[in-house]
Amino acid sequence: MADAAPSNFHDVQSPEHFQSLLSQDLQRVSLINFWAPWAAPCKQMNEVVLELAKKYPQILVLQVEAETQADIAESFEVEAVPTFVILRGHTLLGRISGADAPALTKAIAEHTRSPSSIAPQSHTDRAPAAPSDAPAPGEKSAEELTALMNKERVMLFMKGNPDAPRCGFSRRIVALLRDQGIEFGSFDILQDEGVRSGLKVLNNWPTFPQLIVKGEFVGGLDVVTEMVENGELKEMLES
Repeated sequence: MADAAPSNFHDVQSPEHFQSLLSQDLQRVSLINFWAPWAAPCKQMNEVVLELAKKYPQILVLQVEAETQADIAESFEVEAVPTFVILRGHTLLGRISGADAPALTKAIAEHTRSPSSIAPQSHTDRAPAAPSDAPAPGEKSAEELTALMNKERVMLFMKGNPDAPRCGFSRRIVALLRDQGIEFGSFDILQDEGVRSGLKVLNNWPTFPQLIVKGEFVGGLDVVTEMVENGELKEMLES
């Protein structure tokens, strides 16, 4: 299959490889295929994904073997294969679980159309309904999430805690911050689904860990790593 793969199709070899490919163009639509060689439905869907890569050369297609690349799978909360995640940069556009080729094909077609070519599905003269400020049961309000983000000067929302991280990306960012001598507070998002789901929406970032500095969202592991390397994180903390 590799011989027939187009240039926008990549078999991810490591978290670093994944981050490098994803960060090359944050305006590009990406399709991530989480698969496993032992799962029969994945064999069929891998062919579908390859055909989508050929049909839509403008998208980035990343094949991620879920068990071999467990850190990446954990960061996207993949619990079964096949699972498909569609992103624009780091913004989550869609997620499809299972071997649903029609749904995947439709989703990719929709997200690759230019905005001007998308016809509105309905027209109305009514004013839009006022949004409800009251969160649903279990959800956290923006005020509650903002208060959590401001709990410490540097806050890390992660899986587990700094002494016992529960995913590889969380473990790496803790090590990075500690290597830099940065003091930080932390919050285990596995203990509160309201915080976990709320921060994804509030910060427009689909994965964890998430680093917050002085109440402002900074990014995940790849962004923080780059900021450490170019000195931006140090400047942010000193300002």
